Amino acid sequence: MENINNENMGLPENAQRELAPGEVYKPILSADKKYKEVTVWSVTIGLLMTILFSAAAAYLGLKVGQVFEAAIPIAIIAIGLSGVAKKSDALSQNVIIQSIGGCSGGVVAGAIFTLPALYILQGKGYAIEINYMQVFLASLLGGILGILFLIPFRKYFVKEQHGKFPFPEATATTQVLVSGQKKGKDSLLLVVSGLIGGLYDFCISTFGLWTETLSTKITTWGLAVADSAKLMFKVNVGAAVLGLGYIIGLKYAFIICCGSMLVWFIIIPGMNIIWGDAVIDLMNSGITQTLGSMSPEVIFKEYARHIGIGGIAMAGIVSIIKSWGVIKSSVGLAANEFKGKKNDGVKEERTQSDLSMKFVVIGIIVVLIITFFFFWFGVVHNVKHALVGILVVAVISFLFTTVAANAIAIVGSNPVSGMTLMTLILASLVMVAAGLSGAMGMTAALIIGGVVCTALAVAGAFITDLKVGYWIGTTPKNQEIWKFVGVAVAAATVAGVIMVLNKAYGFVGDGALVAPQANAMSAVIEPMMSGGSAPWLLYGIGAVIALILTFAKIPALPFALGMFIPIDLNIPLLIGGAISWYVSTRSKDEALNNARNNRGTLIASGFIAGGALMGVVSAILKFANVDMIVNVGGVPFAETPWASLVALVMYVAVIAYMIWDSKRAKTE
Repeated sequence: MENINNENMGLPENAQRELAPGEVYKPILSADKKYKEVTVWSVTIGLLMTILFSAAAAYLGLKVGQVFEAAIPIAIIAIGLSGVAKKSDALSQNVIIQSIGGCSGGVVAGAIFTLPALYILQGKGYAIEINYMQVFLASLLGGILGILFLIPFRKYFVKEQHGKFPFPEATATTQVLVSGQKKGKDSLLLVVSGLIGGLYDFCISTFGLWTETLSTKITTWGLAVADSAKLMFKVNVGAAVLGLGYIIGLKYAFIICCGSMLVWFIIIPGMNIIWGDAVIDLMNSGITQTLGSMSPEVIFKEYARHIGIGGIAMAGIVSIIKSWGVIKSSVGLAANEFKGKKNDGVKEERTQSDLSMKFVVIGIIVVLIITFFFFWFGVVHNVKHALVGILVVAVISFLFTTVAANAIAIVGSNPVSGMTLMTLILASLVMVAAGLSGAMGMTAALIIGGVVCTALAVAGAFITDLKVGYWIGTTPKNQEIWKFVGVAVAAATVAGVIMVLNKAYGFVGDGALVAPQANAMSAVIEPMMSGGSAPWLLYGIGAVIALILTFAKIPALPFALGMFIPIDLNIPLLIGGAISWYVSTRSKDEALNNARNNRGTLIASGFIAGGALMGVVSAILKFANVDMIVNVGGVPFAETPWASLVALVMYVAVIAYMIWDSKRAKTE
């Protein structure tokens, strides 16, 4: 049996709040002891999970356009398998299983968001050649870069910023792993809330018993206002998103929603007032509609969200500047290691042991050199263009790594598609300036985009794994080493799945795979490589907003994320954050408030876990063409006005349950 510090208590009380001066966070697994982490069991199961979820996520993401996060389902499976095997030392090994298996999500996102666009452009008649090694190496090299670029920032995000970031997905994953280890009320509560949240979301996605998004457009007046003034309000009624908002908390949820409200309530209606009769094609992509004839959703997609991308990019630059001390410290440590100097003779705790900075620096240099030769001999066949490509990869991957980590730490969502879109635009401009355009330019830009996208997706997912390990008390060095192996296996799997799916279904024509993100990327890159431009004005507006917020000491990244993510996914965060504030402030007894907040966090984690698991089931059913949607008079019930009324009632009910059950908490 593992010797666990808080065997019957779960996570320590100070796990998610800022520490008082002199206070130290002590993880569940003691830093002074060694535990079974990397074993034949944990590595074997972890790699099997990587193969399984890489194939499933790529298959479903391309076939039905639905990309699911694998971390929580893998944690649940790890617990189940450990129970069947009757392992008494499962907690530390389950962290490794989840960490290795979690490679699937980042690598899949990086690959399927960009690389199928090569097949799409090929199907349009462009002379583009693509093979297995190109897809594999783009995913592999990008994933390794993401890990290496993130390691120097681990202590900053995970330890030094303890309690300052909510880490919603890491919170849910940790609660699942901890509750699976111990038996008691917390474990039962997580199971019950997981069933409630999972079945609630399953009823929406699989049966269509009520609509997923409540919108003012369901009413006659709301539709009229949306058509004429481009003003509307939407909220996703899913339980998982509500749980996410609870863990994020009121502060960050409010900032995120402020960004969303600026775009949807001011910028979009304002653009309609000023340019309603104009046709605005900022990217020469063939837009023929006047802005006034577009719906608010289309205006957001074509114009307003680019403001969010500009804000995210500037927030990334600001983040780099603010983190300069961390970067300088990491570089200094690496320099000392190269000179053979030790860390002042101070013995490093097991729970804070990373791969050496010497390894990280040499690793980055070696991977960039390999990537350069890959570009030279496998993509562009020109040394100058290969040098330009590797420069773009190195700068953007490094710059946006902290943005990806920040985003995951705050909202649990990585804006990787927005950052990749920016990468493709920048890469296209640079490549065109260097004399490379047409089919070869498209290939180069998309391969570069694939490397960067994978690097950012893997870095964002990895910071979650490292936070889980920090809370529980595993060895980060073990997670870092085996992450490389997981990335390699995931890259090999994803490349194979993409090639097979292309041969079986294709990405263009009748019956082709949906691949929504890749289609969007190809739509952006085609005009760029044919004399088009980028919406620099919108990016500039977003950048200026981010700078103003920074000077006003308002966190720019969550605000920019709010501008980029659709409003229907942001409003639930505010509702969940408000619930968190409400249940934790109703009593004059601070201990009772903390107990209620902790119980609410467990319920929210259950909602997220249940939603994630049932989301996988729902996607599989959809892929298998199992249609269980309830129809009324030949029309899906979810599309009728009654479905919105049911959705409102059910949403109020799940909110009421969350408040009621959270307030049932008692002090020890």
